Amino acid sequence: MTKLFFIRHGKTQWNLEGRYQGAHGDSPLLPSSYQEIDQLVSFLKKYHFAAIYSSPIKRACLTAKAIAKGLPQQLKVQPVAALREFDLGKMEGMKFSAVAKKYPQELTAFRHHADQYQAEKVAGESFPELFQRMTPAIQQIVAVHPQENVLIVSHGAALCAEIRHLLGYSLVDLRANGGLANTSTTILTTTSGNTFKCLAWNKTDYLQRKLTASDIV
Repeated sequence: MTKLFFIRHGKTQWNLEGRYQGAHGDSPLLPSSYQEIDQLVSFLKKYHFAAIYSSPIKRACLTAKAIAKGLPQQLKVQPVAALREFDLGKMEGMKFSAVAKKYPQELTAFRHHADQYQAEKVAGESFPELFQRMTPAIQQIVAVHPQENVLIVSHGAALCAEIRHLLGYSLVDLRANGGLANTSTTILTTTSGNTFKCLAWNKTDYLQRKLTASDIV
């Protein structure tokens, strides 16, 4: 059995501002995020990990490297292009409030009704396109680590959608139970890479502060 620990990157300046980063936008991790990554590591030290994989985008890579530095195992962060964030096209870099004014239907669909999201209207990536790149990458990781614990560091929107896709959720129900917080852990297990079981969703009880709306995507 493979146990996958999906980690959303630490909180960034754009997260704090309520701004879409996407696959091409990026902003620095907040200084406080490194303290929260240390708190995450204190939880992760309970486990032995065989590998750590990351989105190549800087905010995820820096989170992954900080995690690897704190673990007792000597793990090299392995970047995987398919683990990058959604390409949000014209919405990237915009504040949520500005997106709500300019692309109200697309924003509502992306956040709450994945089955209605028309990515081409913002020159972005669709949910099926995200699954087509992320699922094979995760299945390959499972194949390489059939009996091990693995860390995967990625992004809120991509992870929320992909994890629920792995669990068999339909597009209609993809956002039914909320999103993922910065520096959260979601744990899945699988024996085949085809069917998955969720052991923990959006675990943040190791963080030493109360979460706010800007923490969750």
